[in-house]
Amino acid sequence: MTKNSQIDRQREHQANERTFLAWLRTSIALIGFGFAIARFSLFLHQLHFTLTQQEPQVHPIFNSENLGVSLVIFGILVIALAAWHYNQVFWQIEHGNYRPNRRMVLIITTIMMIFGTLSIPLVLWANKLNSPINNSTQRRHPSSNDF
Repeated sequence: MTKNSQIDRQREHQANERTFLAWLRTSIALIGFGFAIARFSLFLHQLHFTLTQQEPQVHPIFNSENLGVSLVIFGILVIALAAWHYNQVFWQIEHGNYRPNRRMVLIITTIMMIFGTLSIPLVLWANKLNSPINNSTQRRHPSSNDF
């Protein structure tokens, strides 16, 4: 093995490690974002109950708590997938037969698009949740039509 090929192999391994760390940061962001969404849904429930003294109606499946937990689980799966991919690329570099694989990027992109699409109704639901609160706390002022 020549000096240049050894340096090139070292650079390839370092690039593989940087890629793994990028996937790790992404998974940590997914876990943190999922945790924040799940906790924020509890805050909204408590706020709604405090202002209206009524339990909010929550869909049993499509709610922000389930979305948050799903993001946390997905973040954990991304960590496992990143470690597996790192190991695969490591051995491909060692054997000199590295072949890029776009499948993992496409799968994670598709799943994140699904999570993003599922979050749209939750955002709209939160806006509807705030509307009755604002309407019930406003006082009605008599108008000229009331007399």
